Amino acid sequence: MPDETTHTAEVIIKGIPASPGIAIGPAFLFHKQAPVIREKSIAPEETAAEVARLEQAVARSHKELRKILEFAQSKLGEDKAKIFEAQLMILEDAVLFDSVYGRIRSELKNAEFVVYDEIGKYHRMMLSAKDEYTRERAHDVEDVRNRILRNLQEERLISRLEGSSIIVSQNLTAADTLILSRNDVLGYVTDIGGVTSHTALLARALKIPAVVGARTISQTVRPTDRMIVDGYSGTIILNPSESTLRRLEQKREEFKRFEERLSELRELPAQTLDGHRVELSANVEFEQELEFTRLQGADGIGLYRSEVLLIGKEVFPTEEEQFEQYRLIVEAMYPQRVIIRTFDIGGDKLMVNSTKENNPFLGWRGIRVMLDKPELFLDQLRAILRASTRKNVSVMFPMVSSIKEVRSAKRFVEEAKDQLRKAGIPFDEKIKIGVMVEVPAAAVIAENLAKEVNFLSIGTNDLIQYLLAVDRGNDVVSGLYQEFHPAVLRFLRRIIERGKRKDVWVGMCGEMAGDPLATILLLGLGLDEFSVVPNVLPEIKKIIRSVKYKEAKKIAKHVMTLETEDEVKAYLRGIMKDKFPDIPTD
Repeated sequence: MPDETTHTAEVIIKGIPASPGIAIGPAFLFHKQAPVIREKSIAPEETAAEVARLEQAVARSHKELRKILEFAQSKLGEDKAKIFEAQLMILEDAVLFDSVYGRIRSELKNAEFVVYDEIGKYHRMMLSAKDEYTRERAHDVEDVRNRILRNLQEERLISRLEGSSIIVSQNLTAADTLILSRNDVLGYVTDIGGVTSHTALLARALKIPAVVGARTISQTVRPTDRMIVDGYSGTIILNPSESTLRRLEQKREEFKRFEERLSELRELPAQTLDGHRVELSANVEFEQELEFTRLQGADGIGLYRSEVLLIGKEVFPTEEEQFEQYRLIVEAMYPQRVIIRTFDIGGDKLMVNSTKENNPFLGWRGIRVMLDKPELFLDQLRAILRASTRKNVSVMFPMVSSIKEVRSAKRFVEEAKDQLRKAGIPFDEKIKIGVMVEVPAAAVIAENLAKEVNFLSIGTNDLIQYLLAVDRGNDVVSGLYQEFHPAVLRFLRRIIERGKRKDVWVGMCGEMAGDPLATILLLGLGLDEFSVVPNVLPEIKKIIRSVKYKEAKKIAKHVMTLETEDEVKAYLRGIMKDKFPDIPTD
């Protein structure tokens, strides 16, 4: 527990901006003690009572989650409430609980231990993944497990607060975030989490400012601290001085006016002052994000991560299950385009490989996996094709490193088409095919790849890591992960130029596409499509609509003469400060 004394000096802490807005108010420390589990042996004649006790705890947990789901539906709508439907599905998993009940009877162990151990296997597997999305979904599994354990131990959590406050916690589950919102919550701050966490997604839906990933904030804040949460920049200020308070209050008013102006851009195209048009799309995982994506004025979905369908499952979804999900996304966005990326699995992802690889990121993953699993690949391709009848669907292959892989994948597409034709099932005969350029080899052969496909989409997250030999998840070297490194920028220029030579459009779905500091540079390099997280769409559109393409090309040309990342960022920040002082670039 943190020390009860109050900070007197101003303290500034950086986190990850998760939900826009500025909150000013007192901190409320929300602590959830992890259930203490002890392994106990039981007598054979006690198993029936132990199983009954667990059944009651599961039933109580189900009732609680059902109430939370109903509250979410009334407050957020059907789509966003589906987060809680997923948790209910875990509680209703007959295979999982048959295993739990079976272990109680065969191992003669107490229910708490078996629940903790059995469900913990899935939690640990997902939590060990390197990708942020899978780790975030691991918290759903943990939340369901802990809910059952609390009900077994008959514990209750605090959900009612006095007065207005900013919630500070080590982590918040989806249920925590929603239930606490029944109070006058000004903001959320957590030690862990990312932009795809439920805290982030629900905070955005609730329109409550939030900063996540602030490391040890829950151990730093004192119960009586006054604080500021800046959900735009990811900054937290404890016990702000009077001058800081005035500055942030002014910033809050300026951003409020700025966002009102941005909302006016919703229906306008992403077009420069001299008439150059680009596409501004969204990266999407949840169907719950679709409404927000449309409200933000997206031209479509530039990346739908289909592996969301695999989370929490032991087997691959059937063709029919996939088709229903793809159709939902496609219908919701029609007539705008939806690019569905085939399963990007393997490496640190789940469900495909029981053999531990020494270096999974350079191993069996992405398109390599799907080419080795033809039946699974054909199931997915048929499902995507079946969802394409409105002709607003494109398919994209991840982790491509050779022409041979692309040609093999295209042959599978043709095979899937033949199977559907024979079955009399309609689809888009001219569905567009693209590849992700996220491996240096793909960047080098971009011109050759462009001859095989309809579009290229640059995945900067992996491309930068591979190019600079930096794992950005490794704190020791993460500072070397530099998206404005001259080598990275030259690779980007090469990919865009080579794609255009073959008359294919080139987009970007990595994080760099959503960095306002990079917008004018990428525009000037000739990028055709920016696919970004939905909440930054208005800012990127504002920048694009406020410059001339001719000017952006001059800026990009000058950037290519600079020799260090520091020089590049200083130059671009100078331009942004001059043209867009109200858009943060730190």
